[in-house]
Amino acid sequence: MDYGVAIDTIWVLLATALVFFMQAGFAMVETGFTRAKNAGNIIMKNLMDFSVGSIIYFVFGFSIMFGESIGGLFGRVHLMSDALYEHLGLTIPLYAFMIFQTVFAATAATIVSGAMAERTKFVSYLVFSFVITLVIYPVVGHWVWGGGWLSELGFHDFAGSTVVHSVGGWTALIGAYILGPRIGKYNKDGSSNNLGGHSLTLGALGVFILWFGWFGFNPGSSLSGQDVESIALIFMTTNLAAAAAAISTMFITWSKDGKPDVSMTLNGALGGLVAITAGTDVFTPIVAIAVGLIAGIVIVYGTQFVDHVLHVDDPVGAVAVHGLCGATGTLLVGVFSVDGGLLVTGNASLLLVQALGVLTVLIWTLSTSFILFKTIDILIGLRVSKEEEITGLDLLEHGLESSYSDFQYKKEIIVEEA
Repeated sequence: MDYGVAIDTIWVLLATALVFFMQAGFAMVETGFTRAKNAGNIIMKNLMDFSVGSIIYFVFGFSIMFGESIGGLFGRVHLMSDALYEHLGLTIPLYAFMIFQTVFAATAATIVSGAMAERTKFVSYLVFSFVITLVIYPVVGHWVWGGGWLSELGFHDFAGSTVVHSVGGWTALIGAYILGPRIGKYNKDGSSNNLGGHSLTLGALGVFILWFGWFGFNPGSSLSGQDVESIALIFMTTNLAAAAAAISTMFITWSKDGKPDVSMTLNGALGGLVAITAGTDVFTPIVAIAVGLIAGIVIVYGTQFVDHVLHVDDPVGAVAVHGLCGATGTLLVGVFSVDGGLLVTGNASLLLVQALGVLTVLIWTLSTSFILFKTIDILIGLRVSKEEEITGLDLLEHGLESSYSDFQYKKEIIVEEA
């Protein structure tokens, strides 16, 4: 037995399990930050985007992402991923690598759920989750991780600030824009109302689960359990960025509003995790703190920009957390990286490559998502009826009177004795 291969394989599979558990984190964040009448719908979407995504990624998506490159644009399609993939030079079994990439693909798809929550048809959600995992995400993944044109230029996105999170965030932006805001979100003068979530406790639980899962998301991307120095550094930079971003967000909201904002601070921690993901392997711990502090600024003012300027209703802040912080973290690689960063070498070439990658992924994702959502809207409709939205999706989409039946008032049935 090759013990090195065994160690690497066990490490990647352990990381896979941690990343899979992040689905629970996303489900809790989205459920807690939205209203109780839609809790069952949120849970169902998070369950099914992983289920649908797992199948379609195995059938088509993985080969589009990692098949032999065709012009640096996409991989050669192998039905059921039926190929050897020797060109990847893997040091772990193919299926270990495949399942690790599957949970990443599911993350990109589930990000969209939160931004479009509380007013999207369930069947329409299934369709766009299918397409995102089939083509939108795998094409970007091929450009960066599958030997595509961006990787040839030296673009660096270690664990997916752009590949996973920005793709999810930009798709969420277009989806929420086309879908339109929830009823009651905006007034005639353009001002915004806070349609608060029903459980900050669930939201906080989700954030802690995601933070925990990120210790698989980032360190696991090394694909090696033997490079202990690198794994230890990635653990440290991942944690420091999240902590710094939470602190940064807390103090900014405290200064602006007179009180520290709980939900914004929770999102701040997530923004720090997203931002550090691109360069977690090429940042020093001190730089990781700086990246986190910057992410906190992006979260606060990015969330306000999406809500008050773009008037895009994003119930969970997915666009700011994943789209804006993902792009910011990717760009900061070009500034702070120990391997070619502007402040380290005085050379801007890496920063320019990072900017090109961020811009290209933005254009690709916005354009393909726009076509996707518009097509769905025309063919089967994207949004539920006004009655369904007001009543709640749990009842009219899934037949659930309430996801919290013990807290529901029920009519007592009195049976008279004969």
